[in-house]
Amino acid sequence: METNRQKKIGTVIQNDLVDILQGEVRKNGISNLVISVSKVNVTSDLSIAKVYLSVFPTEKAPEILAAVKSNTPLIKHDLAQRVKLQLRKVPNLIFYIDDSLDQIERLDKELKGENNPIANPELLERRKKS
Repeated sequence: METNRQKKIGTVIQNDLVDILQGEVRKNGISNLVISVSKVNVTSDLSIAKVYLSVFPTEKAPEILAAVKSNTPLIKHDLAQRVKLQLRKVPNLIFYIDDSLDQIERLDKELKGENNPIANPELLERRKKS
C-alpha cells in the first residue's frame, strides 16, 4: 500500500517526466508520436520509481522504450534539476510500457462479440482442432 508521501512524489515525478519527454519529442521534431506517463510507482524507501509509458502509435512502443532506457541518465539529470527543491535524492527510474489501453481494446472487442471463441474455436489454444 502506497503512503501519501509515495503518491505525492510519484505525482511530482510523473508531471515533470511528461514535460521532459514531450519537450524532447517537440525539440527533435518528431511528428505523429504521443508519449505519456500513465503511472509512476515509488518504492517505500523512495529509491526506485517504476515509470509506465503509453506510446501512440503502439507499433513504435518497443523502439521508444529502448530509446528512453538508453537515455535514462540524461532524463534523471533533467528530472533532478526540476525537483531539486522538493526531493533530496531522485529515485532511480525504471521504464515500462503500459499496455493497459491495448488490453481494454481487446476486452472490448471480445465483449462485443468480434472475437467470439464459440463461433471461431481457433481463437483459444485449447480449443484448436488438431
